[in-house]
Order: sequence, then structure tokens, then C-alpha cells
Amino acid sequence: MDLTLLERTLADRGEPAFRARQVWEWTARGAAGYEEMTNLSRPLRAVLDESVPFSSLTFEDEATSADGTVKVLFRTADGHPVEAVLMRYRDGRRSACVSSQSGCPLTCTFCATGSMRFGRNLTASEILDQVLHFRRVEPLNHLVFMGMGEPLLNYDEVLGAACRLPDVGITHRRTTISTIGWMPGLKRFVDEVEQPIRLAISLHGADPRLRSELMPVNDRYPLPSVLDECRRYFELRHRKVFVEYVMLAGVNDSLEQATELVALLDPKVFKVNLIPYNPTGFFEGSSRDAIDRFKGVLDRARIPSTVRLTRGRDIAAACGQLAVTR
Repeated sequence: MDLTLLERTLADRGEPAFRARQVWEWTARGAAGYEEMTNLSRPLRAVLDESVPFSSLTFEDEATSADGTVKVLFRTADGHPVEAVLMRYRDGRRSACVSSQSGCPLTCTFCATGSMRFGRNLTASEILDQVLHFRRVEPLNHLVFMGMGEPLLNYDEVLGAACRLPDVGITHRRTTISTIGWMPGLKRFVDEVEQPIRLAISLHGADPRLRSELMPVNDRYPLPSVLDECRRYFELRHRKVFVEYVMLAGVNDSLEQATELVALLDPKVFKVNLIPYNPTGFFEGSSRDAIDRFKGVLDRARIPSTVRLTRGRDIAAACGQLAVTR
């Protein structure tokens, strides 16, 4: 819900300040609507139902994968599309992947979101309403800001949403903010965020020319300066930085390129997530053998690494596939 509108509505009625907290607590626990909030008077519930929409987003469509992943399409009040994903794992993890923008202005060539028209930044309430939609389905325990958009281009709203996630059941240690290296936001994150929120960097190419081809932002904020900020984050916070590396056949998956990546990364500071490429029509994904050989180079250099488990590929809900054309 629009938490600013909620607070203003309650204040205009002369309600005590704790009323907004009561409404939020019910909502964060998965309440389906105001009617369930039994410690609010019935007249107040009626006023809120009339004046403050229970969600700032409108549900439009849903798709469910064979692996249990759910992708939902929302619309903002001014008509911008937003997609979010619920990922279910056999070990009990329930992870939400949420969007911070409608579309993305940074046009990474392997990402479907970069090909759609950019709408705008989302508010903290619009980000939280993606989470709360899934919370009303089942409890959540992990969250990644890896949906549509560059989170650190929308720094204040993303951090505003992240700070409320423990109320929903998602601790800061199980929250990850992913960035392609947007330096103004990254510097603020390193300097300001003392909560143990995880930081992930989209790298995808150790060679500067290749990375610029894949991610034009590299021309503006070159990778060495991004990695310097990551090392500073480790020095200040004593938390590892996750490196995301999407595996593109014949583009960035050679043994030589693995060796280049090893040369960049200190194993005390970084952990690498190798991401099998999910089809978006732009590249071919690396073979399993190529990914294993690449990982072998990292293993021999004692760079911690994992191969990410792909979820929701059959409904275009996997990493890099979120895009809306209508």
C-alpha cells in the first residue's frame, strides 16, 4: 500500500501515530485486507478501504513454471508494467525477485529488460507491494533486487523498501541488492548501509572492451573503479561481494577469459555466481561442459564459485528474461 498516503489519511483523521504501525504490521504478516485488522475499529477500516488502496499495484497476469516458480505482471496506478517472481526451492527457501524500475535505461545487450521502453523509478511502496503480493500466498525468507531495473539508480526508494523487509520475514542477511556498477549509488551504499544487506555486482566480462560491448555503462564507470568500491565495502563491512557472470557461448566463456577473471578477483573479497544464459534472442548460452571448464579455472585459483540454479525459464521468469512489450 502507499504508506505515505496511509500516514497522511490517518493524521488527517486525528488518529494516533501508532495506527499506521498497526496497519503495516497486519499487512507485513500477510493480511488479505483491512477487514482482517481486528484491532482497528470497523469505521476506521471502512475509511481506509475507501481512501487507501490496499495495494499500490494492480494485478494483471500470472504464469506458473513447471518448477513451481511464479511470475506476476502488475501495473502501477499510472499504467507502467512491473514484473516480479517468486522462486520456490526444495530446501524450503522462498525467494522473491523484485523490480526497482519499470523497464531499465541501461541497455545491457544480453538482458531482455534493457530492450523494453523505460518507464520510471518505482516507489518504496510499489516495491514492497510486489513482496506483499507473494507474502499473502506463503511466507518468504529471501529476496533479491534482480528484477527490472538498476536498483542503485533508485537508491533511496530501494533502501527504503529494504529496511522494512524484516517485518515481512526477510532478514537483511537474506536480502541482496544487485548493481551493474552505478557508481553514485554504489558509493552511497558502501558509505551508508550498515545493515548486512548483500551486495552483488554484474560483471560478465573481465576485458574492458568486451564488458563495454555487453554493458555500455562500463564506458561511464569502468570496471576497475567499480571493483575498488567493492574492496572498500569489504574493508568497511567485512562481507563478501557476489559477482554475477552470465555465461555466453563464444563471447565470454573461454578458458582465457576465466583466467582474466581470476586476475581481477581476490578470493577473500569475492564469490562468483556463474549464470547459465537464459534465452532472450540475443545470444546463445554456454554449454554445460564450457561452464564446468570455466568453473574449473576458478576452482584451481581458489576463487569461490557456484553455478546458479535456473528457475522459471519456461515462463520467461529467469535471470535476464523479464520484459513487457504491451
